[in-house]
Amino acid sequence: MGGNKVTRKRLWRWRNNPLRRHDDVCEAWILVVMWAVVLVGGTIAALVTAHAADEVFAQQRAERHPVRAVLLTDTPQSTSSVRSGSHRALVTVRWTTPGGATRTGQTLVKTGLRTGSAVTVWQDSRGALATEPTGATEASVAAGLFGVAATLALSGLVFGAGSLARWRLDQHRLQQWDREWALVGPGWNQRTG
Repeated sequence: MGGNKVTRKRLWRWRNNPLRRHDDVCEAWILVVMWAVVLVGGTIAALVTAHAADEVFAQQRAERHPVRAVLLTDTPQSTSSVRSGSHRALVTVRWTTPGGATRTGQTLVKTGLRTGSAVTVWQDSRGALATEPTGATEASVAAGLFGVAATLALSGLVFGAGSLARWRLDQHRLQQWDREWALVGPGWNQRTG
């Protein structure tokens, strides 16, 4: 019996109550829809985003291959940039594509290397320089983080839209109260003898 009273109290907007207004029912439905979209839509957004990111990372791993390249310029002994903590420098390298063509381009390599040193660079399926693809473990973590970010973004939009709708309902209720007070209020200002 006690549990039934608690359920009734929690669902007061749904039961037949003479003080229940149409705006109260609307607000209750807004909250139900808002939470349903967050739970279901957030889960779907996370799964779709994580799967798409994982596919992109897998495609990069499949298309990109390491190739040996030769430095065409010396690299500095250390980088002078304060914000660079990786000890890498941008230099010109020469490599051979899978089709046998020789190409040159710039890429980041470790500092302290001399002209003619062999380095490993990554190229895409067209033979252009590319960044090293993300490993499987790092890709899984990144895909999961993208999924969480998608869920948070969707949740923020839904809660923002729900809050805006509830604010509009509050404005409507205040206007109703103003109209009702305009009718009732003057009668309260009369003094009794």
